[in-house]
Amino acid sequence: MRTALVIGTGLIGTSAALALSRRGVVVHLVDHDPEQARTAAALGAGTDREPEGPVDLAIVAAPPARVAEALAEAMSRGAARGYIDVASVKGGPRRELEQRGLDLSAYLGTHPMSGREKSGPLAAGADLFEGRPWVLTPTRDTDTEVLNLALELVSHCRAVPVVMDADAHDRAVALVSHMPHLVSSMVAARLEHAEETAVRLCGQGIRDVTRIAASDPRMWIDILSANPGPVADLLTDVAADLEETVRALRALESSDEDKRREGGTGIEGVLRRGNAGQIRVPGKHGSAPRVYEVVAVLIDDQPGQLARIFADAGRAGVNIEDVRIEHATGQQAGLVQLMVEPNAAPVLTAALRERGWAIRQ
Repeated sequence: MRTALVIGTGLIGTSAALALSRRGVVVHLVDHDPEQARTAAALGAGTDREPEGPVDLAIVAAPPARVAEALAEAMSRGAARGYIDVASVKGGPRRELEQRGLDLSAYLGTHPMSGREKSGPLAAGADLFEGRPWVLTPTRDTDTEVLNLALELVSHCRAVPVVMDADAHDRAVALVSHMPHLVSSMVAARLEHAEETAVRLCGQGIRDVTRIAASDPRMWIDILSANPGPVADLLTDVAADLEETVRALRALESSDEDKRREGGTGIEGVLRRGNAGQIRVPGKHGSAPRVYEVVAVLIDDQPGQLARIFADAGRAGVNIEDVRIEHATGQQAGLVQLMVEPNAAPVLTAALRERGWAIRQ
């Protein structure tokens, strides 16, 4: 691939353009907002000048509702040898293109499973896709050259290609992305009018659950409008679980011992099913999650503290498998939770104490 055209210079389009530009590909940038394309170009993502002729690959990074229109326009004027989109829904855009009677041998639907709460070119980065799955949905009609161009793009972005059927992809992202986003928003909405004294008690748990609720609602309306059925089916199941949980909690309020026992059994069932689902979430390097020991260290909110603690762990010969920071509300301090192999926890604890760190159980 020597040339590419990116149509839509938001977070995903600009990030892909940055990655391609760094690999020597000449990238042309187009957006319905010319100022956004100029911003992406200023960041080093390419040029906002129109290409003089057909490029090797056109990448449509428009919202799902506008993908088919943007693809049809680019294909009708012969903008490229191959065309892909990066929308988070795959079945709908392809069916719309089929209804337009277009030759889809030069088209391949794709979806990089990566993003951030912030949108726009200023949030973009060439490393956004590194190590992340990038779904490809070829059909029997897909030209091999287009598939190879898409694979080259994925390689330049250092992502991991995953081949799926388009409709299977849409059901999968409803489960692992779209439905969780709505549930996160519903939980976060409980905080909007909560008492300030309650909000000040927010800890890492509520931060984890509500983090993705910070995303742009306009973007998510486009996404959910393109995949409403599978998301609604999943929320129906969630609603049934909620009703069951509410009944169990009400039973725990009863003065009848049998009802309280029944309520406890119901709550335990929900929690155990949650345990069973959570352990299926892939862990480090895509493998099944492992059980790590947590070494919690109190740190001041000062420059260099994290670098020091990681350096001290390295001197002790301990590999940090994961890390989480829990901030203390209203204080310039917090807890760094270092996840390590169980047999490494005593070694790390002793080494950090020796170097003056305050360990918390």
